[in-house]
Amino acid sequence: MVESKLTIRHPAVAGTFYPSRAERLRAEVDRLLSEAKQADLPPIRALIAPHAGYRYSGPIAASAFRQLQSLPQHSRRIVYLLGPAHYVFVSSIALAPVDCFRTPLGDVDQNQAALVDLAHESRTYQPLIQAHEPEHCLEVELPFLQTALGNFELVAMLCGEPLPDRIAADLAARLGPDDLVVVSSDLSHFHTYEQAQALDRSFLEAVLAGDLEAAAQGEACGLQPILILMHLAQLKGWRPTLLDYRNSGDTGGDRYRVVGYAAVAYTGW
Repeated sequence: MVESKLTIRHPAVAGTFYPSRAERLRAEVDRLLSEAKQADLPPIRALIAPHAGYRYSGPIAASAFRQLQSLPQHSRRIVYLLGPAHYVFVSSIALAPVDCFRTPLGDVDQNQAALVDLAHESRTYQPLIQAHEPEHCLEVELPFLQTALGNFELVAMLCGEPLPDRIAADLAARLGPDDLVVVSSDLSHFHTYEQAQALDRSFLEAVLAGDLEAAAQGEACGLQPILILMHLAQLKGWRPTLLDYRNSGDTGGDRYRVVGYAAVAYTGW
């Protein structure tokens, strides 16, 4: 029998957005998670987390992923990881036709059954490795997930302009009791510190209120994945909680052109 060769999506931003050496990366993620607060929340069903370099958004991302450390480590779960396609045009949803995603901390297997199921659903879901190869928004979340969860399988989804209610309905029909949805998104870009705070807080108020119409007018690079999650939360009865909001002016940059970051948890029984 001839064994098939493992197909791997290799890191694109190791050494720039986060450390490329495993020991340094592990120490950095451990430190960020240890400094984040554990909230007293019902079971976590989904998260929104930022995706800039760890120097800028790492503390806010840790505020989200810290909440996963209380979940049972033995559970076999799928993480549906959604983010915006920054580099390659995607009409709806780009899946990654690979066996696993590699980070310096090891390989994360994709759930092949879920990928096949989605691809057979409709042309909404297209295998498009060209979109995933240079993309940072999903990759930077993986070391946090590897550290906080340990055992999980991935379904990587890059969003162009899908119909959020349709994607939400598809996910709602597939989620198992231990599965998670993680949305990777930064908020407003390149405003002054004060302008960014006003824009971001208005947007987050809409997200927390479940106001889809108002949220759709907001500024976030992962707006479509956030709208998908908001639709999904309505279908599932999940409730959002804001865990952290800061911008790059708070964490590592000047206050003239900042990027906003938020951590939001969705919970439900």
